[in-house]
Amino acid sequence: MKWLSLLCLLMCVTSANAAGSEQRYLEQHYIDLRDRYIEKFSKAPENDETSKQHEAALKELAGVLRGRIGPVVIKGLPAVPQSNVDTLFKGDSGFGHLDGLAFYSKADKTEAVVTTMALLKHWLGEHREDGMPQEMGAAFKSDRFYYSAIQDAAFAKYAELPIARPAAASVAVAVLGLRGNGDIKGPPSEIDVVVIQGENVYFVAVRDAVKTAEIPACEQVWKQMMAKPINKKDPRGDMTREDQAMAAFTACFAKAAPNQSWFASAVKKAQSQIELLPLR
Repeated sequence: MKWLSLLCLLMCVTSANAAGSEQRYLEQHYIDLRDRYIEKFSKAPENDETSKQHEAALKELAGVLRGRIGPVVIKGLPAVPQSNVDTLFKGDSGFGHLDGLAFYSKADKTEAVVTTMALLKHWLGEHREDGMPQEMGAAFKSDRFYYSAIQDAAFAKYAELPIARPAAASVAVAVLGLRGNGDIKGPPSEIDVVVIQGENVYFVAVRDAVKTAEIPACEQVWKQMMAKPINKKDPRGDMTREDQAMAAFTACFAKAAPNQSWFASAVKKAQSQIELLPLR
C-alpha cells in the first residue's frame, strides 16, 4: 500500500507543478502581449480603426487574465469584468493602471480589481521610478499605490483603518482617503481595501463610503504650514510648501482619526467590503 500512497503523492505534486507552470506561462503571456500592444498603439494614428483595434486588444487582455485568474464573483458587482488597464497609449491619462480584472458598480461608486501576486510584483517594479515602494506592505500604506492602481484622479491617504484579517487571507489592509482631480484636502470619504489570499490579490475602492469631518487641530497645522514663506530658490516653491503642508496635515489627521466619532463607522464599512470577496 505504501507504493500506492507514494504514487498518489507524486501525481499530486506533478499536477500542482503543471498547474503552476501554466499559471506562470499565462502571466508572462499577458505581460508580453500587453507590451506589444503598448508599442503598437503608442505609434498608431488616432482614428476610428485604431480605436476599434484598441478596444479589441483590451478585450483580448481581459480574456487572458480570465484564463489565469479564473471565474471571480464579487458580490453586488457585474459578473463579467473588464481590463483594469484602460489605455494602451503610452502618455495617455490613466496609462499604467494595475494589471487585473476590474468590476464596476453603477456610476463607478465601487470598483474591485483582481490580480495575482506575480502581476502585482511586476507592476510595482514598473512604477519604481515613480516613487512606488517595492515591498508590498509599504506599497499598501502609500498614497502612490492607490493613486496609480485605478482611475485617473490623485489620491491622498488620510488614515489606516484597523480591520480584522480573515482567516483565509494572508494580508488585509484598509485605508481612508480622498480622491480628486483638483484639491484633495478635505474630509476623506473613500475607503480602499486590499486583501491577499493565496496567489490572488483583491483591491476594492468605494467612493463616498463614509461621512467624516474636519479635525480642528489638523486644520491649524495646515494653516501654520501654509503661512511659512516660500523658498525662492526652489522653482516650484509654492508647490513644495503645499506638499509639505499636506504631509503634515494628513499625518496629524491619521493620529487624531481613531478618537473621532465617525472612525468606528469607517472601520465597520471597510470590514464589510471584505464580505464582498470570494474568500474560501
